[in-house]
This record gives sequence, structure tokens and C-alpha cells, in this order.
Amino acid sequence: VQLQASGGGLVQPGGSLRLSCVVSGLILEDYAIGWFRQAPGKEREWVSCISVDGTTYYGDSVKGRFTISRDNAQHTVHLQMNNLKPEDTAVYFCQAESYIRYPKKCPRSYDYWGQGTLVTVSS
Repeated sequence: VQLQASGGGLVQPGGSLRLSCVVSGLILEDYAIGWFRQAPGKEREWVSCISVDGTTYYGDSVKGRFTISRDNAQHTVHLQMNNLKPEDTAVYFCQAESYIRYPKKCPRSYDYWGQGTLVTVSS
């Protein structure tokens, strides 16, 4: 199983980025996918999750600015990030958990992790 996050980069405050998580080695439609981030010197923070049936959940710090979506046919989950702020600077990574028994929910922990992608918001 591999999860590969991409799409990070340097963006000015107020700008946008679209992250992608490409998944291989599992049937994406059976998995809930979560996005987490970790800034230097800080603890890992949960950002968003999309359930098996497409129900979405967001952390308070990103609600209204970030949108998570999934394309099972393309084995990809996206995180659209708008109105970015300096405090969004972090390494973002995606995780997967088989959750077909709970299609509308997201898990607290995940079995599969991928390498992250760095997002830097700075003027």
C-alpha cells in the first residue's frame, strides 16, 4: 500500500493550493481518507477527513476554507485549500483506513500513512 501526497509549495497569504493523495495497493472506495498536518515544533493536527460514502469533516481551523473530495476511479483524494494563512504552513500528509462498515464516519486512527508534502504560506 502506498499513499503519495503532492501539490505543496510556496504561496502568499490569501492564496490557494490543491493537494492530491494518490493511493495504490488498496481499493480506495473501501477506505476513509484523512489529511493531517504537522508544523515545525508543533504536534500533529487533524485537518480533514472524507468517509467511504463521501461525507466530509473538517477541523475548526480550516472549516470554510478547505474542501476535501475523492475520485475513486482515479485513486485520488484532493484537498483544496483556499484563503491560506501563515499558520497553515506545515507538512501535510494523508492516511487511509478501511472503514466500509461505517460508510458515513471517519476513524480516529489510520493504518496506512504516506509521505507528506510541504506547504509554506508566506509573503
